[in-house]
Amino acid sequence: MVFRTVLPGLALLALAGAPHGADARPQPGPAEQRQEPRPPKLTPNRWVATVVTRITQAGETAEADAPGGSVTIRIRIGADGTLEGAAIEESSGVPALDDRALRAAKAASPFAPPPDKLLTLEGFTELSFAVEFAKSAGR
Repeated sequence: MVFRTVLPGLALLALAGAPHGADARPQPGPAEQRQEPRPPKLTPNRWVATVVTRITQAGETAEADAPGGSVTIRIRIGADGTLEGAAIEESSGVPALDDRALRAAKAASPFAPPPDKLLTLEGFTELSFAVEFAKSAGR
C-alpha cells in the first residue's frame, strides 16, 4: 500500500517540474552546442590512396627541370596524421629524384589520421610505395 501512495506523489512532482510548450525540449549544454560534426572516417584502402595521391601531387609542383622517374619511399605516420619519418627504400639512381620524393612527403603532411586498423600497437603506421614523377619541363 505504501508503494501506491509514493508512486502517485513522485509522478506529480515530476509533472510539476517539467517545462511546458516550446520549452519542453531539453536545451543543449555549452559543450553540446560547440561540437562540429565529424567527417566520416576513411576506409584503409581509401586512406592509403589519399596519402599516395597527396605525395605524388606535392612532388609534381617541383622546381623547373626536375628529373622524372620512380622512387620507392617508406613513410611513418602517427595516429594523429603527422609525418614521423620518411626514407628512401629503393633509390631511383638519381639523387635529385630521391630528394624530390622526400620533399614531397614532407610537403604533403600532415595527413588525415590513419584508420585504427592500420595502426600498430605503438600508435603509428608505415607505408612503402613507389612514387612516379613526370619530368618537369624548364620554364
